[in-house]
Amino acid sequence: MRILVTGGAGFIGSAVVRLAIARGHDVLNVDALTYAACLENLDPVAHDPHYSFARIDICEREAVDEAFTVFRPDAVLHLAAESHVDRSIDGPGSFISTNITGTFHLLEAARAYWTRNGKPGSFRFHHVSTDEVYGSLPDDPAVRFTEDTPYDPRSPYSASKAASDHLVRAWHETYGLPVLVTNCSNNYGPYHFPEKLIPVVILNALAGKPLPIYGKGENIRDWLYVEDHADALLCVLSGGKVGRTYNIGGGNERRNIDLVRDICAILDKKRPKAVGSYADQIAFVTDRPGHDARYAIDASRIEDELGWSPSRTLREGLADTVDWYLANERWWRALQDRDGVGVRLGTAA
Repeated sequence: MRILVTGGAGFIGSAVVRLAIARGHDVLNVDALTYAACLENLDPVAHDPHYSFARIDICEREAVDEAFTVFRPDAVLHLAAESHVDRSIDGPGSFISTNITGTFHLLEAARAYWTRNGKPGSFRFHHVSTDEVYGSLPDDPAVRFTEDTPYDPRSPYSASKAASDHLVRAWHETYGLPVLVTNCSNNYGPYHFPEKLIPVVILNALAGKPLPIYGKGENIRDWLYVEDHADALLCVLSGGKVGRTYNIGGGNERRNIDLVRDICAILDKKRPKAVGSYADQIAFVTDRPGHDARYAIDASRIEDELGWSPSRTLREGLADTVDWYLANERWWRALQDRDGVGVRLGTAA
């Protein structure tokens, strides 16, 4: 396929681009290169003839239209988004602009392109979203998010993603645009921008800094290895039913405090301190406003209909992730001076 990927210089987007290129697809990476983007994420494919890049903000409609006209995609994988909850608390405006207005412009550009070309039934607009749109779950293993769970977003970030999900479904129902929607659990793995929990813990541990944990660390997340997520996205893109939503989860629920201790134990073995354990650096900090208690995905639909399931356990994925950060200091050192990295965000509320 010829796939137009938005946000392909980001964490999840770059994983999708690398995998799509490896499988022989032609990819146009459309990215505005905002603070969390890193073109070095694409170094493994940068010189591949199947890969191309265009620096475009999806809010710039004319530029987006031109990308469609020149590249002539068979499908769109829409990952471009502002995604950090803490940043959305401090500055929600950019989340409204990119996640809602940007998705609107992209939908309109895709609809115009699809219509000009006779509305081919093979075209797909795949919108990549989050489980955070569903809100918060009780601490009950029997209760998980399904594709029919009512939306209940609790942060500016999740509210903006919920709005974009509704736009995509409306363009399908009203205009017939062939869409797919996926809602994923928390991703982790190589190339994760160093403001999210797992890279913060790894890098702070190595630097001898406190390992900040919100509240009591009892918030639960379902962790999905980013390369498994990329595989799931391509699986849905090629085999998903038009108009259908698919939840993608790792099947790895873990309390934040236990996750951090797991990472510390891995580091204790791979790069031991002179004295003590990295867990000695754990520090509890004031909780995030509106912090959701638990996320957990029921991924039975994608498993039953498309035969997809994650390939890595959390134990395996964390070990691989720690290894990657230990081996790629040059990559993360270059990001340490970017805006907001290494400081507490989300306190404006």
